[in-house]
Amino acid sequence: MGSSQVPKISTSYAMEPADKFPLTDECKHYEGKHQVPWDIQKYFAQRYSIFSWYDEGVYMTDDAWFGVTPEPVANQIAREMTTIDSSKDTLIDVFAGAGGNTIAFALTKRWKRIIAIERDTSTLACAQNNAELYEVDPSVITWIHADSFEYLDILHNRPEELHPDLRIDVSSTVLFASPPWGGPGYRTDEVFDLTNMQPYNLDKLHSSYRRMDHVLYLPRTSDIRQVAELAPGERKVDVVQYCMEGASKAMVAFIPGCGSEGS
Repeated sequence: MGSSQVPKISTSYAMEPADKFPLTDECKHYEGKHQVPWDIQKYFAQRYSIFSWYDEGVYMTDDAWFGVTPEPVANQIAREMTTIDSSKDTLIDVFAGAGGNTIAFALTKRWKRIIAIERDTSTLACAQNNAELYEVDPSVITWIHADSFEYLDILHNRPEELHPDLRIDVSSTVLFASPPWGGPGYRTDEVFDLTNMQPYNLDKLHSSYRRMDHVLYLPRTSDIRQVAELAPGERKVDVVQYCMEGASKAMVAFIPGCGSEGS
């Protein structure tokens, strides 16, 4: 009598947690100005304001220098977010970049879970390296190598397609977004029209984030009227200007979510 074999069931998901990525040739730790491309030399000069532990082995891609939140600002935002409703115990950092904000959030020990999303392989490798350097508890952060808009779409509409470790309770989650700030007028306009922000304008961001309480890190000259219009119902949006050495660095808007209303 022949033996029968039980077929193995292969379970694949549309998105899974990222493994630890090795540093690539795109991951750089510059030690002197002579090594630094001309267009990021001014950022390199401010490297200790960006990462105070820079000399200990911080790595960044060349593109990451343009978008990283200065460490004192990241720390202040993280401290202020500790006062958010204690029923919210999960935080999603949708543009993790080189890890500056993710690290600051983790070091507050406020969040039970942090989901950190980055779509560029080399940048994610830098973020993981930097979080380890800053001695962040690795059990707190779940890294995802993916497009954050795709993750949120699956989370809201087809959560069964996500690896179980990526399924979260949206009602107990806060989202933080530090998107790219490109677009005409970003550096020159007295008031920056957020419909022109590239590659993701305010409408694109808010339509993806509106179900959850979310925090937007925006250019300091952003049109505050456009931000105020995001408030659901009679609720209000809190807006804070974050400064370093007497100069504003960014505007941060704390926007209440609307749950599943209207979705």
